[in-house]
Amino acid sequence: MSDTHSALFPFTRIVGQEKMKKALLLNVVDPSIGGVLIKGEKGTAKSTAVRSMSQFLPDRPAVKGCVYRCDPRFPKRLCMDCKERLSRGETLETVMVPMTVTELPLNSTEDRVAGTLDLEHILKTGERRFEPGILANANGNILYVDEINLLDDHIVDLLLDSVAMGVNYVEREGVSFSHPARFVLVGTMNPEEGNLRPQLLDRFGLSVEVEGEREIGTRMEVVMRRLEFDDDPDGYIEGCKDELAALTEQIVRARELLPKIPLDEVTLRRATTLALDFAMEGHRSDLTLMRAARANAALAGRTSITKDDLAEVGPLVLAHRVKSKPFKKGKFSDTEVAECLGRMD
Repeated sequence: MSDTHSALFPFTRIVGQEKMKKALLLNVVDPSIGGVLIKGEKGTAKSTAVRSMSQFLPDRPAVKGCVYRCDPRFPKRLCMDCKERLSRGETLETVMVPMTVTELPLNSTEDRVAGTLDLEHILKTGERRFEPGILANANGNILYVDEINLLDDHIVDLLLDSVAMGVNYVEREGVSFSHPARFVLVGTMNPEEGNLRPQLLDRFGLSVEVEGEREIGTRMEVVMRRLEFDDDPDGYIEGCKDELAALTEQIVRARELLPKIPLDEVTLRRATTLALDFAMEGHRSDLTLMRAARANAALAGRTSITKDDLAEVGPLVLAHRVKSKPFKKGKFSDTEVAECLGRMD
């Protein structure tokens, strides 16, 4: 295990916060779910959970030698260089590369995020020279933004474009370049420090609100595990090695199982009824409910979606999309989803 990994508190030893961990795992199983926004007070393991994912993320296929690590299973998503190689009759060799967590710092410039074109080189030689940015590194990986609500608006716009199209476009004085930029967007934030732009909030497939543990025994366990880790990080990680390997294997099996799970009419009716009952706008919530429920079933090793899957993922999909009603106080309640499902059939 690398030094980078060994410096991270292990995901499998985070006490509680089951909804947060589940939301992250669902997105690893099916990246099309659309990422996750994690909201909560300081010191609730938000950043720890996201960064420690690098300890168990499975390998994925990529084109050997491609700077963007294009996935050869999707020819239409290949970068221009890979497409040119195919047009010349070359065979694209596949290698397995580790899925990683790429972090986008708050103070990142537009060039650092999107990448830059060497215009002078292009004009002199006619050859494209592109310096990849964070979005290139994030292709096929997790893109993590801590304190995402404090991100500059023009960087938010870049993210919105990439999330919507799966492509990053860079243009300088009429010269343009593009490359694939498909990633799982994970954002963390403290609501006390400001809200997130509605356009970006709606792009997150799932959302979770985390709180510190209130039960004394649980708080003691949180503190004890952290102190043990700080005393001997490498030894602590070594003791988690089997747990992390088992989690990796669970994800690999879930990914293999995912396309075999039918999107049946009963589940579809339940999901769309749920979306209508909570007055969802558009159809993004319906789609996400279906994808998340199927991923939840796959993660559990099942070949069919149950009502319990929808009950588990429903709050993750709906909570940040529900419009607050006049005179209604309090947070979104998970029991509302269970009650709605209970009235069906």
